[in-house]
Amino acid sequence: MMKMITLVDDDRNILTSISMALESEGFAVKTYNDGEEALKEMLTKMPDLVVLDIKMPRMDGMEVLTKLREKSMVPVIFLTSKDDEVDEVVGLRMGADDYITKPFSQRLLIERIRALLRRESLRGGIVEEDADTNKIVHGHLSLDDARHESTWKGQLVDLTVTEYLLLKSLAQRPGHVKNRDQLIDMAYGENIYVDDRTIDSHIKRIRKKFREIDPDFAQVETLYGVGYKYRDEQDKE
Repeated sequence: MMKMITLVDDDRNILTSISMALESEGFAVKTYNDGEEALKEMLTKMPDLVVLDIKMPRMDGMEVLTKLREKSMVPVIFLTSKDDEVDEVVGLRMGADDYITKPFSQRLLIERIRALLRRESLRGGIVEEDADTNKIVHGHLSLDDARHESTWKGQLVDLTVTEYLLLKSLAQRPGHVKNRDQLIDMAYGENIYVDDRTIDSHIKRIRKKFREIDPDFAQVETLYGVGYKYRDEQDKE
């Protein structure tokens, strides 16, 4: 069954280009350049996923998300400008599933959409035939690629797709250092400009989420001036 994507942005060029890209990938798309109108329609018939710009006139993305979450847990991806770090943090706390910083590639957005839809399908008990069931397990950490789910000591850690990809990049080779450029390529794709501070903010949120489960979590290490690494299990605590 064709998945319905609702795209909300006050930039008509973005609406046109992204909707064409999504439709070419087999998605049904509804576009809105006004948050208030989009919300009214979504509350009548909820889509499978929402791509939502934060900065819009009349009703911004934050308010749309707040009202959506009163009725539904539909996956939401925020579109933000590179200067909206505070809004990104607030948006994730309010219930957004992920965010992508402008400018971004259409391929990147499509991959994030597919990942979230796959995760939602698997949570609902629907297993796709081509689902990747590979897992990465290091000590207390388990990463499930099919679901984009992470657990620590058996407890689910609710990561965004971006956070999951960053953690996976580090955990694939424990003890090996990844610089910020390598992490940007992994999480955002090549030829996408992302400020180093964005990666640092993601890493801080990853640590915070794990420490809410285990205050002693210290597996993601910072090597100042170099990058980050996931501690090898043989490293002493």
